[in-house]
Amino acid sequence: MIVLNVTYKCKPGMREAFLDRIRTEGIDIASRAESGNFRYEYFLPVDGDDILLLMEKWRDAEALAKHTRQPHFARLSSLKDDYIDDTEVDRFETND
Repeated sequence: MIVLNVTYKCKPGMREAFLDRIRTEGIDIASRAESGNFRYEYFLPVDGDDILLLMEKWRDAEALAKHTRQPHFARLSSLKDDYIDDTEVDRFETND
């Protein structure tokens, strides 16, 4: 299993607008519906008004690679130009 913890550092005041675009465009729903996806959830930290956290769990590297080739993944990447200053990705692999 591959777990990704993604930290989006949003442009000041843009976190809610970014999350709203993700939801209205169905990027989160499409990602959850993919074969090999076990978790795809966004979280708002208690401290950090411009931080958005995403936790993803994928069956294996093949499922994750397929995800990165999907139109909704490309759309998320293009939205980042308008809303995100920086992205950090922590990747973990487990034997589960």
